[in-house]
Amino acid sequence: MSTERVKTILVTGGAGFIGSNFIRQIIDENVNIINLDKLTYAGNLSNLKDIENKSNYKFIQGDICSQDLVSFILKEYKIDYLINFAAESHVDRSILDSSPFYSTNVLGTLNLMDCARENGIERYLQVSTDEVYGSLGKEGKFKETTPVSPNSPYSASKTAADQAVLAYNHTFDFPAVITRCSNNYGAFQFPEKLIPLVINNAISSKSIPVYGTGENIRDWIHVEDHCRGIYSVLMNGKVGEVYNIGGESEVTNIELVKMILEFLGKPESLIQFVKDRPGHDMRYAIDITKISSELNWTPEYNFKDGLEKTIQWYLDNTDWLENIISGDYKDYYKQQYSIDK
Repeated sequence: MSTERVKTILVTGGAGFIGSNFIRQIIDENVNIINLDKLTYAGNLSNLKDIENKSNYKFIQGDICSQDLVSFILKEYKIDYLINFAAESHVDRSILDSSPFYSTNVLGTLNLMDCARENGIERYLQVSTDEVYGSLGKEGKFKETTPVSPNSPYSASKTAADQAVLAYNHTFDFPAVITRCSNNYGAFQFPEKLIPLVINNAISSKSIPVYGTGENIRDWIHVEDHCRGIYSVLMNGKVGEVYNIGGESEVTNIELVKMILEFLGKPESLIQFVKDRPGHDMRYAIDITKISSELNWTPEYNFKDGLEKTIQWYLDNTDWLENIISGDYKDYYKQQYSIDK
């Protein structure tokens, strides 16, 4: 009696926030996982400390732009599926220096696809962002059919990568799918992002920088919900399609900051409004009709419960947070927000 071979998934960027949460979520599935990560400032192997010795998991340090390395991994480990989380992802950093974003997000994606084509993988999933759609007014939500209209160097690089993925699917019949998510939050997120930044500063009673008036609106999704959606698209999504994954939790930045301060029992006087960043999108919101109807996926977390769980995780893992906040991050923080810490 023959048994089907266990599938092997190459996860790029698996030491980052979303990638590590994805690996932790599927580690007990009947799959083998190869994690390729360059370990830039946002990559952290301590995110995966408790599963690093699992027999179905292997970490490889390296760059997705290396053709020799990617080709070797695909051949050596007989990769069936490739999920590309690897990306420079912080808008503020892309404004300071956009070149790493185009190198990793565009050229890295092209290299992964070229190597994947040569090795005949079954499925390629590109993890993207709702920021490729640009900014919304007060009404409406982003649909998969919404024209892309990126407004930052970061989102432009992700848009270019998405368009390349769709072009490869059309031209070469490349077995690719794309997911576009709203703002993620949860455990193991690098503290340059809004929620862990606010939590970290509030814990220490430090000033909390808020861009402009804080009225910008984001649709928040818990990272565990996002990862469930990605796995669903990987296994059951239609090749050549885009799937939006959103949390259906729209909140203004200033409301969010005040929620965190209230939970931690900290005063709103910690809030310090700073000069708005260039080209700051006003509102994001995602329509999840397609993934819900086709793949029966919906978010499980409501925002209040998910946020409280996230805050508690950071309170329980202060050692992890302290290890993350390096001298390099402090220099970047001062440059970005012009706040005397």
